[in-house]
Amino acid sequence: MKINYTDRLCFAHLPTPIQPMKRLTSAFEGAKIWMKRDDYTGIGVSGNKIRKLEFLLAEAQKKQTDVVITCGGIQSNHARATAVAAAKLGMKSHLVLNGSRTVARDGNLMIDLLMDAEITYVTPEEYADNLNIMAGIAHDYRRQGKTAYVIPEGGSNALGAWGYVAALDETMQQLQETDLRIDLMICAVGSGGTYAGLQIGATLLDVNFEIWGVNVCDDAPFFTKVVDQIASEFKKRYYPDLDWQHNRIKIIDGFVGKGYGLSSQEEIDVIKQLARLEGVLVDPVYTGKALFALKSLIHRGDIAIDKKVLFWHTGGVFSLFPKRDLFF
Repeated sequence: MKINYTDRLCFAHLPTPIQPMKRLTSAFEGAKIWMKRDDYTGIGVSGNKIRKLEFLLAEAQKKQTDVVITCGGIQSNHARATAVAAAKLGMKSHLVLNGSRTVARDGNLMIDLLMDAEITYVTPEEYADNLNIMAGIAHDYRRQGKTAYVIPEGGSNALGAWGYVAALDETMQQLQETDLRIDLMICAVGSGGTYAGLQIGATLLDVNFEIWGVNVCDDAPFFTKVVDQIASEFKKRYYPDLDWQHNRIKIIDGFVGKGYGLSSQEEIDVIKQLARLEGVLVDPVYTGKALFALKSLIHRGDIAIDKKVLFWHTGGVFSLFPKRDLFF
């Protein structure tokens, strides 16, 4: 099926490769693993978020936006990618970050500051009301005569979901060109937009494999609701004929571990294992937790030994650096 895309910009280096993980497959002693390398989308714009921002910032640019406002954790990949992409477009960025201004200026936060992003630091309790906080900031800019554009956490809304509809379209072409038939696709789920986009794309393209999401915060019922909401809004705004099926959603709960952005030794160990076996770096917040889930699901027998798995590397290498003390 040919998909009619809405307007987008071109930031990411695409297509990102699909690579076999032969030594990791051997070490996990189970299903054959391939990796979709969305850590290769760029440097400052590396990771999955930039795919969503190609669509979101196209709309912002069309509205002649002066300042882009978004939010995330103190080491948010999305906030960093937004700050970099906004700078490329000559826009100011204003980030609402869940954390203290006294934290070390490291990793993603360092890049935010390098991009001269305005930062509003909030407590976890305040961050729960991030949409209203961003709306208030946007109002203040408008009073100054500036056009403000608000992007939700992770770029996870119907417009942002286009990024991973396009990503799945790209992936299906790669699988066809290489005659690679997979049984299962797995990705991390942190705000729901990447997973929603993949599932919407799977509906449009009528794929014949399952897509599992590993939540790195909250729980499966929470993200099931989020994905349904994004898909419903996508159907309403862009594809009225979308045959969305709620039962497509499969969120694999139980791997949040110590909590969002917090790492267990088992998670750190599997990140080190991948690095030393394949020379691939994954972050501890998203892809690292999903990788630990993949290993656990294989060992538990939830993924059969004869299956072929495409594991989605959603980027986030800068988040490794603030966690350096956990690795050595």
